[in-house]
Amino acid sequence: MPFLRQFFSHRLIWLALLLSLGIGALFARTIWTIRTDEWNYASQTNTNLVRTLEQGLSWSLDSIDKSLEGVAREVARSDVWALPPDLRNRVIFDNSLRARGAGDVFVLDASGNIVLDSGSSTLRRASLADRDYFEAFAKDGHQGLFIGKPVPSRVTGLNVLPMARAYRHPDGSFAGVVVGAVRLSYFNELFGSLDLGVNSGVNLFRHDGVVISRYPYGDSDVGKTIAGSSNLERFQREGSGAFIGIAALDGVERLYAFRQVGSYPLIINVAQASDTVLAKWYRSAAVLGGFALLLMMACVGLAWLFVRELTLRQQVSAQLRVAEHDMRTILNNLPSAIGYWDTELRNRFANQVYFDWFGIRPEELRGMHVSELLGPEVYAQNLPFMQHALAGQLQLFESALVDTQGHVRHTLVTYLPDEYDCQVHGFFVQATDITERKRMEEELFAEKERVRLTLQSIGDAVVCADAQGYVTYLNPVAERLTGWQAFDAAGRRIDEVVVLRSPDNDGVLASSLLAALKTGLGKGSVRGVVVHRTSNQRFQVEKTSSPITDRHGHVTGAVSVLRDVTEAVVMAERMAHLAQYDALTDLPNRVLLQDRAQMAITQARRDGKCLAVMYLDLDGFKAVNDSLGHDVGDLLLVQFAQRLKKAVRASDTVCRQGGDEFVVLLPGLEGVEPACGVARKILASCDAPFELAGSVLPMGLSGGIALYPQHGDTFDALSRHADSAMYAAKRGGRMRFMLYTGPDTEPEVVQVDPPMGQGA
Repeated sequence: MPFLRQFFSHRLIWLALLLSLGIGALFARTIWTIRTDEWNYASQTNTNLVRTLEQGLSWSLDSIDKSLEGVAREVARSDVWALPPDLRNRVIFDNSLRARGAGDVFVLDASGNIVLDSGSSTLRRASLADRDYFEAFAKDGHQGLFIGKPVPSRVTGLNVLPMARAYRHPDGSFAGVVVGAVRLSYFNELFGSLDLGVNSGVNLFRHDGVVISRYPYGDSDVGKTIAGSSNLERFQREGSGAFIGIAALDGVERLYAFRQVGSYPLIINVAQASDTVLAKWYRSAAVLGGFALLLMMACVGLAWLFVRELTLRQQVSAQLRVAEHDMRTILNNLPSAIGYWDTELRNRFANQVYFDWFGIRPEELRGMHVSELLGPEVYAQNLPFMQHALAGQLQLFESALVDTQGHVRHTLVTYLPDEYDCQVHGFFVQATDITERKRMEEELFAEKERVRLTLQSIGDAVVCADAQGYVTYLNPVAERLTGWQAFDAAGRRIDEVVVLRSPDNDGVLASSLLAALKTGLGKGSVRGVVVHRTSNQRFQVEKTSSPITDRHGHVTGAVSVLRDVTEAVVMAERMAHLAQYDALTDLPNRVLLQDRAQMAITQARRDGKCLAVMYLDLDGFKAVNDSLGHDVGDLLLVQFAQRLKKAVRASDTVCRQGGDEFVVLLPGLEGVEPACGVARKILASCDAPFELAGSVLPMGLSGGIALYPQHGDTFDALSRHADSAMYAAKRGGRMRFMLYTGPDTEPEVVQVDPPMGQGA
């Protein structure tokens, strides 16, 4: 009922709140509607703009493509090449369209060399065989128009977008490439009249994500790729449309309107930053929102002023009732016994606690002498304190008494003299039950003793320090590790007693215990080395540190636990080595070879170099095992592994695959001949017979070679091809290396003697 009365008495404030919420909802809907309109307008405008740009760009590219198609048709005619050079150029380049932004047209032969030039009567010499468009026609057999990656022209030096078509001999074989180009500056000129706002512009990509133009951001991003990004996947999947996304190149959220450029593998988009689209809306939302907030606050404020006056009156009335109640109950609800004794030691006031302790009600106690309450023995003990209190001296002491239940209560007693007009008229008594505190002190002492014994007996080293970082305790294990005795270390700085060194460079590590004291946070496990103070014996340890806080959260000290992991570290290092190396030959195993091969391929791709993968197999190894036993076979494998390591460079990797099969990885090669040279060294290493348990055995080997990138661009592909070449060497007579030459051709035998003028 009181709650309901209070609710209805404040119905005005509830009505004001509902009204203000209605105003806020109305303005919020209006603001959101404006935002939706702004967004839809920008989406439609950008969609129309990108359609216009796509049509213009498609028309320009169609013109250039028709020009290239005409040139390719003419140069494919053998009778045209029989014409005089001037007439031939006029006939061939008669179809060249001098569209805006288009560059010169070059005709390349089957080797990638320029044989015809539309822009100069004097033929400009350059080889374009390494360009992606040439390789697409020459190696991959691409049909139709190919748009290459944007590159600087080797003839003009300008950044261009290559467009190429192949031309063929009458028999259909590849004859060469006709390549034209669009200056990248043309796109900037085309988009230059657009002003889409801050962080906004027009982007042109190849279908695979390669950046061709980003206006107005300059050419710094040209050639980069957004392949794999969610934006590109949506461009590729939908073909055209509009959506909101985050740019992969700069992380800015934008509204994208995009279309594929005609039938070409190009995507154009208008990317307007979300902040730019909504800039006007932000200002409108701020004005409308502020006005709505002002109305809401005014509505609530007026209601609050009215309710406050009503509430103040109710509070005054309630305070009067509470004060009266407090005066009656406060003393009875205190946890201490509160009383007043006059100069004759007779009671004038007592609270309810006296009844709980002595079984006498406060009204019965009034006028009683203190000796009748306490009894002769306790009275005699407390009398001196009472006399001092009546003399005007504050008294504070501990006393014990037996309550009505027969329980012993320990109390903290205060006698406060009641002194006025320079005369003591009695004293106030406050007796607080501290029985539980006494019990907890005993338990704390027992617990502290248990902790001390526990720290003495555990197997880890424990070091404690105070809040200033000075050592307060070392257990026996800590004394053994550090060489410090507990009594000698006490009072010294923790970073003097426990010095943790780096296992890598032996440098002194910062004390995690001091860090825990400073931050108040525990520090996780730290691996390091502790050096014994006197013997200099080194122990590998794992150290954890934690602060010690009181109940208020204040740091009062810290403790570090050091676990001796010397044996565990040695075992872990051994296991880590065995995980990557063959147990018999101590050569890298397949796991380590895979890692090194991936790094070598990456390096070769970056440096433009080759690498070789060799597969080797001992000839007649099974016969050695069968006739002389597996122990001799193992000895043969070890000796052969040693010879292999001497025959290669330090940067090469020799791996045992299993049994008598080995793999050699040769990174950083300039071509096939260095790999063949290593193969000759390996064959030569088997010229000398092997001495095995008193027997001298001649051994041969068969090997196969595969090269990156000629024979594969992955380690798995190179391994398969090298393995097939090795088996071809076994079939061909053994004691030889064979070089993989392709899937449909027989591997080539590596000559024992290198060609004239070349070394191994």
